[in-house]
Amino acid sequence: MPRLVGARISDDGLPDWLRPVAEVARTVRPEQLSRFLPPAEGGRPSAVLVLFGEGERGPDLLIIERSPDLRAHAGQPAFPGGAVDPTDDGPVHTALREAAEETGLDPSGVRVFGVLPDLYLPPRDFVITPVLGWWERPVPVRVVDPAEVASVHRVPIEDFLDPANRLRVRHPSGYVGPAFRVSGLLVWGFTAGLISRLFRLVGWERPWDTSRVEDLPPEAVELARRTYEQTPEAPSGGSV
Repeated sequence: MPRLVGARISDDGLPDWLRPVAEVARTVRPEQLSRFLPPAEGGRPSAVLVLFGEGERGPDLLIIERSPDLRAHAGQPAFPGGAVDPTDDGPVHTALREAAEETGLDPSGVRVFGVLPDLYLPPRDFVITPVLGWWERPVPVRVVDPAEVASVHRVPIEDFLDPANRLRVRHPSGYVGPAFRVSGLLVWGFTAGLISRLFRLVGWERPWDTSRVEDLPPEAVELARRTYEQTPEAPSGGSV
């Protein structure tokens, strides 16, 4: 893939509905987004692309479903992203590169308008930089490598905000965290926690039944176990 030149951060040309997200990104503190903060030293640098677009049903987010054959976080819905490579020019470059490799996205069509504070995912010791993007010139996306990604989705933001799609899930370890049932996916763990807290800070959240708690489905527990067994102090997927 050619070197990514457009790593400059700018909120010029954003649609009005997205400007509140850019405003929150300027002032948000890490503890407002997660209870897991990066260690003073160490951790594995990584980045994810939180990509906002406009589809047939209005504003949406790009979500991938990870392959069930992966060793860690198998089968989990997530933002495109991954570990920083030595040749990457910072987290913005990492997020765009990974999104292109996983979904066929054209990085030149993405305007990066903000970067959230680094967050921590204990099961894999990842220090994650969430990169905020506006999909100025969208292209069709797809599964590039089935060994890494099972499916790719543009999920309408309206579906995340619909109270009927919101719940909390309980892992056998005792972890309880936010989740969404959208596009045939159960979005939970780090991804659901970040979406939930970000949308609340932006002012988009609607009242929903926070007492609705369901056990994590057995198949999700089994897939999560691969990560959990590697790091027993936190369940797979973590929670923000």
